[in-house]
Amino acid sequence: MTKLLVVTPVKNALANTLETCKAIASSSIEVAHIVYNDFSDASTKAGLEKAKQAYGFELVHLEELTTHPSPNYKLVLQLAQKRALQTNLPFVVVESDVTVGSTTLENLLDHCAKEEGLGLVGAVTTDSSGLVNYPYEKFKSFKGAYCDTKRSLSFCCTLMTPSFLSAFSFEELNDTKDWYDTFISKKALELNFANRIVFDTPVIHKPHSSRPWKLLKYSNPLKYYIEKLLKRRDKI
Repeated sequence: MTKLLVVTPVKNALANTLETCKAIASSSIEVAHIVYNDFSDASTKAGLEKAKQAYGFELVHLEELTTHPSPNYKLVLQLAQKRALQTNLPFVVVESDVTVGSTTLENLLDHCAKEEGLGLVGAVTTDSSGLVNYPYEKFKSFKGAYCDTKRSLSFCCTLMTPSFLSAFSFEELNDTKDWYDTFISKKALELNFANRIVFDTPVIHKPHSSRPWKLLKYSNPLKYYIEKLLKRRDKI
């Protein structure tokens, strides 16, 4: 029986995306996985079409639904929320630069099932050696299995509970933003839900692999801020 809806937004980065999809397909619980292709190039689109049967995901090409240019994270969240509420399932965003473990999704779901009042439940991110990395470096010294936090959760690998999804409509998301993890984290707290980071079920994260231009922040900071400020990219 399907227990969870998993959503992966994709913009190019085919190799990383297929690694993500393969890991999700190997999960210990049955999930419904939807890949939202956000105006990727032709080779990525073809690769996703070829892989969808092998990894068992539903593929949605956003170019068939909207003319709004990428990124279309707001539309992805709205479509996913609608599906989640229709099926009465929690949904997890697993981004295309993240590799989950076989029990990651089951562990996140357990938190949701065992405790009321949770809004968002996120898996801590690490590099391939197991060291906590972006965007959760501020928690790298934490030793417990989980903690509730007032800080924003990233959507790298984050579950949204049915109770929260029923309490706040993503139709209300602001059109002027590109990314919504900070806003939605705060909204959950405003609505008296708790947000939780889980440390005993880490996921491997390759920071910015789904948005390679952001790597300029480290290699060419001046060009990065030109992209971010003058071209109004990456609005949160």
